[in-house]
Amino acid sequence: MSFDGKEFRNAMGHFASGVTVVSINNDGEIHGMTANAFSSVSLNPPLVLVCVDHRANSLEYIKKAGYFGVNMLKKEQVDISRKFAKQRLEQEPEFSFRMTKEGTPLLEGSLTSLNCKVYQTVEAGDHTIFIGEVLDLQLEEGDPLCFFKGQYTELV
Repeated sequence: MSFDGKEFRNAMGHFASGVTVVSINNDGEIHGMTANAFSSVSLNPPLVLVCVDHRANSLEYIKKAGYFGVNMLKKEQVDISRKFAKQRLEQEPEFSFRMTKEGTPLLEGSLTSLNCKVYQTVEAGDHTIFIGEVLDLQLEEGDPLCFFKGQYTELV
């Protein structure tokens, strides 16, 4: 390889993506993590994937729960993204979750929320890929929060 991990990360940052919060119910306590390593996989059955670092607490929480939520954020929800990315905030953002019948917490007011059941798990390098079957979804109007070159951005 003629590049290091930092250069590879910078190169991957050239791919513009949306921003999600992956939400998990861990024995009645809601946990979340900001993720842009998210994608649709299949229409039939409806499958999505999210990649979780092996060092993240969310890894064990998803394995244990067997369910997770994917909440696609609106441009106005940048502070919610920062909170779940454990970034410094001047003020705590206001938000709430609604619980599905499976116990999955879904973020109120997000652009799209997906209630997912773990369908398959694949270990790849320093991450685990969770493929989730979408059991239910909720859509709202708005513009997405985007991420490009390590910065939050908006569609123009």
